[in-house]
Amino acid sequence: MAGVIPAAGAVSSNSKFRRRRYTPIADINVTPLVDVMLVLLIIFMITAPLLQVGVPVDLPKTSAQQVGGKDEPLVVSVNSQGVFLGETKYDLPELATKLKAVHEEKPDQRVFMRGDKAIDYGKMMEVMGVVIDSGFRQLGLLGEQAQQLGKGAGGTVSPAPAPAPAPTPSGQQPAPRR
Repeated sequence: MAGVIPAAGAVSSNSKFRRRRYTPIADINVTPLVDVMLVLLIIFMITAPLLQVGVPVDLPKTSAQQVGGKDEPLVVSVNSQGVFLGETKYDLPELATKLKAVHEEKPDQRVFMRGDKAIDYGKMMEVMGVVIDSGFRQLGLLGEQAQQLGKGAGGTVSPAPAPAPAPTPSGQQPAPRR
């Protein structure tokens, strides 16, 4: 229960008319503060993974395991709008100049390439050539993790068995098609 503390200099208790000065208790209620901080923590924990910076690219699916690393790699993205280093669009000669400058600062830097699955294979090879010519040797291709391949999630994919050819009326197998 909240109480009131009489102020210093209040009249003594044996006077006929008491006059008291009341001062409020200046305590901070910590419970709402903790509640707000926990809600903010949960919001940031949920939204932080969603704030992935990059150019929107429709990545192909793969069943390969993720590669871990110590430092943040460079990401080169190729989509229908062009070639991007991070979120900045570059022409191929500008990209080569920028990558050479980055390679001089960090020669062991990893470079990941993201390519839209609708992009021509030749365009991806051209951009890969620019990255390799800039001096980078640690080059990786990014893809989305396949949700379900085959019958099990994330397992190996085996081809479906070929149907057995139907026997001919004479009992002989038909010749294979070419």
